[in-house]
Amino acid sequence: MEKLKDQFLDYLLVEKNASPHTISNYMKDIDQFISFIKQEAIEAFQAVTYLKVRAYLAELQKNEYAKRSVTRKLSALRSLYAYLLREEHIQASPFHSIRTPKLDKKLPKFMYLEEMEELLRLPDVTSTLGQRDLAILESLYASGMRVSELVGLHVSSIEMELGVALVFGKGAKERYVPLGDHAIVALKRYIQDGRTQLCKDINVQALFLNARGGRLTDRSVRRIVDKYVAQLSRTMSISPHTLRHSFATHMLEAGADLRTVQELLGHINLSTTQIYTHITKDHLQTIYNRAHPRA
Repeated sequence: MEKLKDQFLDYLLVEKNASPHTISNYMKDIDQFISFIKQEAIEAFQAVTYLKVRAYLAELQKNEYAKRSVTRKLSALRSLYAYLLREEHIQASPFHSIRTPKLDKKLPKFMYLEEMEELLRLPDVTSTLGQRDLAILESLYASGMRVSELVGLHVSSIEMELGVALVFGKGAKERYVPLGDHAIVALKRYIQDGRTQLCKDINVQALFLNARGGRLTDRSVRRIVDKYVAQLSRTMSISPHTLRHSFATHMLEAGADLRTVQELLGHINLSTTQIYTHITKDHLQTIYNRAHPRA
């Protein structure tokens, strides 16, 4: 099983060009499944039956795994068995008739435009870290890029004259995202001043640096956002991803078409982007109820 798992890992890396995050999660989920079937005295993927898969799902339910976690684990195992089927290591997949749990639809949280503008006024641009933080917030909101994409940026990723950034999305797919005037101004100031002071090694290519001169991590960006949210005294939970949700919501509210927003966000499927239409409908209904005299 370990040998086949390693071959599947190579397939994800080479053929599917999967992201490190996806591969890490898949390997954890597969290792958990292997541990379970070994306890059931099964020593080969080929020997797993439909009933054993049902028993595994029952075990997950017993341990109170969330539906979303179970769905992710099923996705990893379905991909594994689809690969084994393709390579003719098995004759049929025991996951073929397994149904995916129906997830509750969770609308993503977003900030209203006034809240967003208030957040962007908070960093102190007279300080080195304040210049960096404003460039981070402006870039996230202007482009809708993921935090993983933001921290992966190099200085050379930004094309100031064109006002765009080249980002590497999920599956190592490249795309250009617009940045807008405010983000470009913040980035120019940070690169010329703040980053120059933070950089300890001229060979470092990373755009966003920590106080020690190294590349910022996803977690560090979360802490930066948390710091400014605390200053806003907001009770709602705001994460760096909230800025991405806000970007998409505000774009649709201003009249952008769904396909454009899909392209900007780097979504493979339009259905992933469509969740934002539910937000804008709710928002429009709220405004209508508040504004129309006979609502």
